[in-house]
Amino acid sequence: MRAKDEVMNQELLQKIEAPDQRETPLEFSVGDTVRVHTRVVEGEKERIQVFSGIVIGRRGRGAAERFTVRRISYGEGIERVFPVNSPRIEKLDVERRGSVRRAKLTYLRQRIGKAAMLVKEKDLRQSK
Repeated sequence: MRAKDEVMNQELLQKIEAPDQRETPLEFSVGDTVRVHTRVVEGEKERIQVFSGIVIGRRGRGAAERFTVRRISYGEGIERVFPVNSPRIEKLDVERRGSVRRAKLTYLRQRIGKAAMLVKEKDLRQSK
């Protein structure tokens, strides 16, 4: 009986979260180098700000899903967490696909210089 209740709860949660979901999901994964275009409101003016870096983790699911992007700026590591379903995210461009074997790339925090941005590039060629 408990399994049936859990399935019903999941269905109910999906119905409640449906309006908050993106119509077109963002296609990216951990290890990808991305450019996140966010809408920033300053007073009455609105502009687009771009934050680019490596996706070092995804967390949560449904309306609460979020991802962390890390970049090195002036020798200092900067991480920013974005909600996947945020209406403030204008678009997300994948510059480079990364091939990683982990769900979280927190080990990049200990790296310095170019090594901090080093993620093996995914081979997109078809194997025959």
